[in-house]
Amino acid sequence: MIKFSGGGASVVEAASPVPGPGQVLVRVQAVGAGIGLVRLLADGPASPGGEIVGTVAEIGPEVTGYAVGDRVGGVVFTDAYAEFVVADPRLIGPVPAGVEAGAALAVVRGGLVALAALRTGRFTAGESVLVTAAASGVGHLAVQLARTLGAGRVVGAVGSPDKADFVVDCGADAAVTYADESWGDPVDLVLDGVGGDLLSRGVDALAPFGRLVAFSAAGGTVDAGRLLANMKTLHGLTIGTLNRTRPHQVDAVRAELWDLVAAGRLAPRHVDLPFAAAAEAMALIASRSNRGRVVLVP
Repeated sequence: MIKFSGGGASVVEAASPVPGPGQVLVRVQAVGAGIGLVRLLADGPASPGGEIVGTVAEIGPEVTGYAVGDRVGGVVFTDAYAEFVVADPRLIGPVPAGVEAGAALAVVRGGLVALAALRTGRFTAGESVLVTAAASGVGHLAVQLARTLGAGRVVGAVGSPDKADFVVDCGADAAVTYADESWGDPVDLVLDGVGGDLLSRGVDALAPFGRLVAFSAAGGTVDAGRLLANMKTLHGLTIGTLNRTRPHQVDAVRAELWDLVAAGRLAPRHVDLPFAAAAEAMALIASRSNRGRVVLVP
């Protein structure tokens, strides 16, 4: 497993965990790394969770619906960066056998958030969409999904101009930077994965009756008066809440994502690194240099 400590990371030997009641043991093929992990580790040593893809190696008592050998993907809350991890069956789902591990890893959380954000924002074909953090693990898939589902115009907002070509290659009609004075014509829907001061900027980018879906942990503040005049709407999205309260919706989004991947209409971008290069992965993410999802492979 990977041990994170003192701003660094190293691979250490550890005993394989044993699944308890209501748990499954997963042999990991890929683990995701993102800015949330970097922020967590800045506070000190941790045994963080994250999204995983792998195969079921053992089933604990009281578990139904899974068999040893099933390919699965989802989220675990602790000790995710290991060859074997214990998972809650309610937080994982089937992963098609034919999808390469890195691409599957990019979809199980990034794709889930991106498509759920479009659905939360009541997106319909022909509408214009602006995506912040458009080169990120979630953002680049949101750009692709908006395009493949029929958006009339897609704009990707990024932190630096060197990411513009990547975002356009993912399907955006245009790329803008956070520093640009104008983000172009107002849009029907903003998907905000940055938060903070950019949340307010996203509201300003909306056309009358436009909607903004915020899914960043960074939060942000918006004066309600700025929503009223043009009847704009602000939505929050947390997959955990959706999974607890409306799991059928999460299942439907997962199924749609795998259908899109199988049809070649969604092409996740990812950077694969071995566990031994975990420190390199953290530096890549901290510098905001990654394009797509960063994946660690045991």
